[in-house]
Amino acid sequence: MNSPHGHPYGSRREFLAKAGGGFGALALSHLLAADAGPNRPPGPGVAAGSPSPLAPKRPHRRARARSVIFLFMEGGPSHLDTFDPKPALDRLAGKPIPGSFGEVITAMGEFRSPILPSRRTWKQHGQSGLWISDWLPEVAQCADELAVIRSCWADGINHSTGVCQMNTGSILAGRPSLGSWVTYGLGTENANLPAFVVLQDTPAQVINGPRNWGSGFMPAVYQGVRMQGGSEPIPHLNTPEGTTPDQQRGKLGFLERLNRRFADDHPRQTELEARIASYELAFRMQAEAPEAVDLSHESEATRRLYGLDDAETATFGRMCLQARRLVERGVRFVQLYSGAGSRWDAHENLEKNHGGLFRQTDLPIAGLLRDLRSRGLLDETLVVWGGEFGRTPMSEKGTGRDHNPTGFTLWMAGGGVKGGQAIGSTDEVGLRAVEDRLHVHDLHATILWLMGIEAMDLVYTHQGRPERPTLNEGEAFRRIVGMA
Repeated sequence: MNSPHGHPYGSRREFLAKAGGGFGALALSHLLAADAGPNRPPGPGVAAGSPSPLAPKRPHRRARARSVIFLFMEGGPSHLDTFDPKPALDRLAGKPIPGSFGEVITAMGEFRSPILPSRRTWKQHGQSGLWISDWLPEVAQCADELAVIRSCWADGINHSTGVCQMNTGSILAGRPSLGSWVTYGLGTENANLPAFVVLQDTPAQVINGPRNWGSGFMPAVYQGVRMQGGSEPIPHLNTPEGTTPDQQRGKLGFLERLNRRFADDHPRQTELEARIASYELAFRMQAEAPEAVDLSHESEATRRLYGLDDAETATFGRMCLQARRLVERGVRFVQLYSGAGSRWDAHENLEKNHGGLFRQTDLPIAGLLRDLRSRGLLDETLVVWGGEFGRTPMSEKGTGRDHNPTGFTLWMAGGGVKGGQAIGSTDEVGLRAVEDRLHVHDLHATILWLMGIEAMDLVYTHQGRPERPTLNEGEAFRRIVGMA
């Protein structure tokens, strides 16, 4: 329709106003343009009767867990010195690794990497009798809560590919993270906080950086938000100094009027409502996000439980306590990075490296499990512990262990998981997973299944191709809940 000025876009002022709203709509035209997600007849990514892509959505099946806390030990903790005891390491110490793999290594002249014994003291703990090393005295007291999976395996041999796959399912960057899939599939239970939050213990960048919690080819609304302590938990979220709440609300109101004007002319582009809702979320988060990570009102007993009274445990303890507060407030997925910058990578001085990191994390993790249990939250919160891979039985540099993606340990607790069990096994020296082998895709499918999501039924259409969180692979290990 032509304007009185003879130009199809009207006056310059009208053009700029409509363009301002239009650019938002163009950026968002993809936001809800994908098909799929559990039970979403009204449109891609949207719950019935709601324009927001983060509105709560129905799961495919009865969910056992409502939230996930993923404790990520970046760099690869040694399963052979923590949860997977191997007496053969002591018996074969200093010798080449046995079997066909050992023959290949010897033939290549690699005998300089003999088997490294474990210096740990092992005991059985809890009524279940789980074997746990002396590096984890506090977590060991929670043995009956743990389902220890000793038969994990992955494809990534280095940190970049390993961390990428444990987060996204692929060794190649560009796919949505597991937390993004959970957010896409279930939405949020708290409209005033991000659905997916990331915390880390050092300023150093986690390998691959924000791509680990990115949304890949899905809209950015599903990506993780890195939070920190203090008065500004999300960078650049606070209202600029000197701006009053009324002024801030006025700015949002002006943006909304521009968007509404465009929406009136394009009634079929209902995804614009999601953009308006995102501005409102940012405004609401300015009030609620600081309170969510404010620990000043926690009791002294709770602070001691997480180790906040000890400089060595305070940093990770604070993160664990913040994680509890976030899931308590309806955040779906919280990921905590210990050793950000691959500090668990112990190619040498394994004793010093792991010993120090476990002193920082053992008490806070046990405190988290105990606190969740005492508050009635553990049954609905799935806690996951692990890294991108494990370590080799062979020594490196005489005092350390190399990367091992062919067999390693991860444990889960809460969220409907049957505690006090060891699942699967590695070979006699802990190099390869041999029984009930669970690939990263199986682990992701299991986490999603506990959240009520069937991995093969959670679909996002990208460039005409149906994409799924486990790349059309993987199967949920249903026996983790005690099913036959």
